[in-house]
Amino acid sequence: MPPTDPVVRPAVIELRQYTLRPGRRDELIELFDQEFIETQEEAGMSVLGQFRDLDDPDRFVWLRGFRDMAARHRALTAFYDGPVWAKHGPQANATMIDSDDVLLLRPLSDENGFAVSPPERPQVSAPAPERFVSATMWSFPPGRHDGIALIRDGLLPVLHKTDPAPLAALTTETAQNTFPRLPIRTGENVAAVFTSYPNESAYRQHLADIQAHPLARDEILPGIDREQTAAPRILRLTPTGRSIIS
Repeated sequence: MPPTDPVVRPAVIELRQYTLRPGRRDELIELFDQEFIETQEEAGMSVLGQFRDLDDPDRFVWLRGFRDMAARHRALTAFYDGPVWAKHGPQANATMIDSDDVLLLRPLSDENGFAVSPPERPQVSAPAPERFVSATMWSFPPGRHDGIALIRDGLLPVLHKTDPAPLAALTTETAQNTFPRLPIRTGENVAAVFTSYPNESAYRQHLADIQAHPLARDEILPGIDREQTAAPRILRLTPTGRSIIS
């Protein structure tokens, strides 16, 4: 029998952004790292990455993935109806002002999803890696695909040429929410590109390289700008100690 591929490639991803009560982010991260990683994965999902938002000391950003929408329903039901959430959920909720800023996403193509190896996860209390992760999100009119196509077929090849290659490129998953107890943002049509760097200086240099690339500068970026409904939103993130995306 061939060896099992240890790499996880979720087809459905939640990007979750929590607004927390002032000064309580580290409290939530400690609880999350100790109680909510392995237990969620035992329920059938993949905890992909946990981050501090550099632009908001009271914002916690994280990602989790699922094999498909049916698996999402089963996994979330198992976890949120289970003993771990019953015991520790109230403490987690007490740190939060809002937990409903959630985008449901899928890979732009088979080769553009997250590919992670959960066995490589650091242990509890591991120091946070000295990495900088950017998540750039473009919004387009619902039902319009030209902007998404420009990112998939135009911008992504440039990103791969300029290095570093993105960790993942995602777009809106339009399937109905299979777990309505947890709301998601509806009516969205977004593309999101995640990239990791040694530091923010490397990110800024990469951004300058992209903007100076003739094809990106003269055709791709102006084309995206014409299609989008607002300026792209950029999340500036640092991974926590147990994040497997860093």
